[in-house]
Amino acid sequence: MINKIKKTLLLLVVLFSSASAFAQDTQSPEMASGLYQSGKIYVVVVVLGVIFAGILTYLILLDRKIIKMEKELNNK
Repeated sequence: MINKIKKTLLLLVVLFSSASAFAQDTQSPEMASGLYQSGKIYVVVVVLGVIFAGILTYLILLDRKIIKMEKELNNK
Protein backbone atom coordinates (compact mmCIF):
# COMPACT_ATOMS: atom_id res chain seq x y z
CA MET A 1 0.00 0.00 0.00
CA ILE A 2 2.74 2.44 0.99
CA ASN A 3 4.80 1.39 -2.04
CA LYS A 4 1.89 2.27 -4.32
CA ILE A 5 1.60 5.72 -2.75
CA LYS A 6 5.34 6.31 -3.01
CA LYS A 7 5.36 5.26 -6.66
CA THR A 8 2.38 7.46 -7.43
CA LEU A 9 3.93 10.48 -5.73
CA LEU A 10 7.23 9.90 -7.53
CA LEU A 11 5.41 9.70 -10.85
CA LEU A 12 3.58 12.97 -10.14
CA VAL A 13 6.81 14.74 -9.19
CA VAL A 14 8.50 13.57 -12.38
CA LEU A 15 5.54 14.58 -14.54
CA PHE A 16 5.23 18.05 -13.01
CA SER A 17 8.96 18.73 -13.08
CA SER A 18 9.21 17.83 -16.76
CA ALA A 19 6.13 19.92 -17.59
CA SER A 20 7.67 23.01 -16.02
CA ALA A 21 10.82 22.56 -18.12
CA PHE A 22 8.80 22.81 -21.34
CA ALA A 23 6.74 25.79 -20.14
CA GLN A 24 9.60 28.30 -20.33
CA ASP A 25 8.16 30.81 -22.80
CA THR A 26 9.43 34.37 -22.90
CA GLN A 27 5.93 35.77 -23.45
CA SER A 28 3.13 35.02 -21.05
CA PRO A 29 -0.48 34.92 -22.21
CA GLU A 30 -2.53 38.03 -21.51
CA MET A 31 -4.92 36.17 -19.26
CA ALA A 32 -2.12 34.86 -17.03
CA SER A 33 -0.46 38.27 -16.68
CA GLY A 34 -3.81 39.89 -15.89
CA LEU A 35 -4.59 37.30 -13.22
CA TYR A 36 -1.08 37.66 -11.81
CA GLN A 37 -1.29 41.45 -11.62
CA SER A 38 -4.63 41.39 -9.84
CA GLY A 39 -3.50 38.63 -7.46
CA LYS A 40 -6.22 36.24 -8.61
CA ILE A 41 -3.72 33.71 -9.92
CA TYR A 42 -3.16 32.57 -6.34
CA VAL A 43 -6.88 31.88 -5.97
CA VAL A 44 -6.78 29.78 -9.13
CA VAL A 45 -3.76 27.84 -7.90
CA VAL A 46 -5.37 27.21 -4.49
CA VAL A 47 -8.65 26.05 -6.03
CA LEU A 48 -6.83 23.68 -8.37
CA GLY A 49 -4.77 22.38 -5.45
CA VAL A 50 -7.89 21.73 -3.38
CA ILE A 51 -9.57 19.92 -6.28
CA PHE A 52 -6.46 17.81 -6.89
CA ALA A 53 -6.12 17.00 -3.18
CA GLY A 54 -9.78 16.01 -3.02
CA ILE A 55 -9.50 13.69 -6.00
CA LEU A 56 -6.31 12.16 -4.61
CA THR A 57 -7.92 11.61 -1.20
CA TYR A 58 -10.98 10.04 -2.81
CA LEU A 59 -8.84 7.65 -4.83
CA ILE A 60 -6.78 6.62 -1.80
CA LEU A 61 -9.93 5.95 0.25
CA LEU A 62 -11.47 4.03 -2.63
CA ASP A 63 -8.32 1.92 -2.94
CA ARG A 64 -8.46 1.10 0.77
CA LYS A 65 -12.10 0.03 0.49
CA ILE A 66 -11.36 -2.17 -2.52
CA ILE A 67 -8.42 -3.82 -0.73
CA LYS A 68 -10.64 -4.47 2.31
CA MET A 69 -13.35 -6.02 0.12
CA GLU A 70 -10.80 -8.19 -1.69
CA LYS A 71 -9.48 -9.49 1.64
CA GLU A 72 -13.02 -10.31 2.78
CA LEU A 73 -13.71 -12.21 -0.44
CA ASN A 74 -10.45 -14.16 -0.17
CA ASN A 75 -11.21 -15.18 3.42
CA LYS A 76 -14.57 -16.77 2.47
